[in-house]
Amino acid sequence: MTALLEVKNLSKSFGDLKAVADLSFQVNAGEIWGFIGPNGAGKTTTMRICSTLDLPDHGDVLLEGESIIEHPSHAHSRIGFMPDAIGVYADTTIEEYLDFFARAAKLRGPERSARIRSVMEFTELTNLRDRMMGSLSKGMSQRLCLAKTLLHNPDLLILDEPASGLDPRARVEFRELIRALADQGKGVLISSHILSELSETCDGVVVLERGRLVREGLVSSLSTDLSEHQLLFIRSLKGEEALQMALAESPGVVKTRPEADGFMVEFDGSDEDISRLLTFLVSKDLQLVEFHWHQVDLEEMFLSFTDGALQ
Repeated sequence: MTALLEVKNLSKSFGDLKAVADLSFQVNAGEIWGFIGPNGAGKTTTMRICSTLDLPDHGDVLLEGESIIEHPSHAHSRIGFMPDAIGVYADTTIEEYLDFFARAAKLRGPERSARIRSVMEFTELTNLRDRMMGSLSKGMSQRLCLAKTLLHNPDLLILDEPASGLDPRARVEFRELIRALADQGKGVLISSHILSELSETCDGVVVLERGRLVREGLVSSLSTDLSEHQLLFIRSLKGEEALQMALAESPGVVKTRPEADGFMVEFDGSDEDISRLLTFLVSKDLQLVEFHWHQVDLEEMFLSFTDGALQ
């Protein structure tokens, strides 16, 4: 199956600064891929190239097998780019703003009216259609920017820090909108420094540092790269010393490390072996209050895969 987006050996320099170096990855239709890395890693530069807003020095970007570098006009109608900030147009209402960009996208007559109505309903802006842009909260501004990005019904969405500055409720609501778009079959490439949000949203991640690919793959696959064993978190009311002694006697326990009033345990064994471990610890009367699998999240992956150097 041809990938919706394929970045092939992409490179871009600004003077002596190598912003992107031989970068390759793919995004399929219906998938959400996180694009993460330290500040200055080259994320925005890559996104701008993938959105036809900049040209690479080397490499190519394919949209379902067709080069957007060679045929940018063919890609414009299929790509929606949401920048990290929206410009404020003085004395302009939400509906007027959307109408302007719908006309820029060459939507005409009833089709234009229908698309404006559709994106306002999807982003829940219908009741605010007459609100001036300058009076919008950060969350409403981000919804409006997303609505503008969706006007021409693109197949690929490229979102640069869309949740930046949003309050917790607004982030949850925005995350639900992005998931709904992927469920419609759209491919989504999204950058964010709020890795807890991406953990609950993304199917896969691309990790970038100093313009180079550090790691990429499905979240479920990358989590196993950090440990070849199952990870368990165990906490006892009897204290760390008693729990550590019991774990030292337990078959299958490869390694333990103290964490958050308990222990993170690397365990080598089957589900039945984990059940026997739990039974053993209960028999020791350790007063267990937590015993569960630990899923490696994106923050742990990010800290493990990168060294934090700025470019």
